[in-house]
Amino acid sequence: MKSTVETLSPTRVRLAIEVPFAELEPSLKKAYREIGAEVTIPGFRKGKVPKAVIDQRVGRETILTEAVQGAIPEQILAAVQLHEVRTLGRPEVEITDFADGKPLKFTAEVDVRPEITLPDLKGIEVTVDDVQVKDEDVDAQLDGLRQRFATLKTVERPAQPGDFVQIDLAATVDGAEVPGGTASNLSHEVGSNQLLPGLDDTLVGMTAGAATNFITALVGGDFAGRDADVTVTVRTVKERELPEIDDEFAQLASEFDTLDELRSDLVERITRIKRVEQIYAARDKALEALVSASEVPAPEGVVKDEVDSRKQALVDQLERMGASLEEYLATENKTEDDLDTEITSAAEEGVRIQLLLDAFADAEELHVTDDEFGHEIVHRANRAGVAPQQYYDQLVRAGMAASVYGDVRRGKALAALLERVTIKDSSGAPVSLDELRGEDQEGEDHTGHDHD
Repeated sequence: MKSTVETLSPTRVRLAIEVPFAELEPSLKKAYREIGAEVTIPGFRKGKVPKAVIDQRVGRETILTEAVQGAIPEQILAAVQLHEVRTLGRPEVEITDFADGKPLKFTAEVDVRPEITLPDLKGIEVTVDDVQVKDEDVDAQLDGLRQRFATLKTVERPAQPGDFVQIDLAATVDGAEVPGGTASNLSHEVGSNQLLPGLDDTLVGMTAGAATNFITALVGGDFAGRDADVTVTVRTVKERELPEIDDEFAQLASEFDTLDELRSDLVERITRIKRVEQIYAARDKALEALVSASEVPAPEGVVKDEVDSRKQALVDQLERMGASLEEYLATENKTEDDLDTEITSAAEEGVRIQLLLDAFADAEELHVTDDEFGHEIVHRANRAGVAPQQYYDQLVRAGMAASVYGDVRRGKALAALLERVTIKDSSGAPVSLDELRGEDQEGEDHTGHDHD
């Protein structure tokens, strides 16, 4: 095998590989063996069919194609090791010349890890907002508690935003009933915009027993893109009655006897939440500053794969919720191009951060111990609701164990990086990272990505 490497950009190379036909012999034997085990030819036992008969039955070209497809990954790996290329993602292969008995010539373009010059960490300083708990923050928490302990009371008046109504819906398009467009006795909060566009505006002013029609654009189903005529009938109108905020309410909604005790507890809780938010902001700002100072490029192929993965994950999540991408875009008032732009931007930033953390881990010669890796497996298994050994076996079968190892290693790199940069709040006080470590152990990994 002969090979050369050409640098196309700081993040991409092209390997030109030539393989003598004789070196394809192991792949040819494997192709004959596997295809021979699949074909059924009268007079021959499976796996005992002569090559000449296989050539006649399935074609020599089929054998050659199978052999080449099997040989190419091995030849790319050999060339990568020879030239010490640190690859990322999947290569794009183009066969430039091949014929029976002749050398195989092909190229493989692949993303590579860029050379990253790490900045002087002592020169990196980020500032985050002070932790401040305002009266309105506490009032908002108290209001949330009031909402939880509210009661609904039937009223004899027109519905208004914030009311709860029981309604019937029936949708038709050109007189034809919309599949799944009929529902009875639905409970709905007026103004929540949780159902059909235009419904909430229609409900305002309606009384119990009233019925009317409105037009709404359908975003999914057989009539997607069509206007539907929807009949809505109001059965009841109920208003939410909120309890008074006093000592009695404190006893109802908490373990405290007085409102002052409840407010003090809420201040402590909000302070802890805001401190964690402050530290996450510090982490994000520090990473942004480090990536910028290092001028980390984002390999296009890796970014594209990440974009595809993130978009598919969104589609899968929507499907589990019984929604479609089109419905989601309509709700968010976005086009698919808008979504692609957002996902691409986030993916590029995520890839840059991973490359930076990997470069720092290499420079510091950071390693993951068996205990650290095992702890991560147990943590992820618990989140997934499966036994740790079962989770690990699934990872190995999917070829994802190395990815988890990489996540843990990047987490160690991030922790070490953040210890060396200067993080202060707006008042000039240093920010401790203790809460971040505690939160990381509770769920999110150190790179800021969910484990799932």
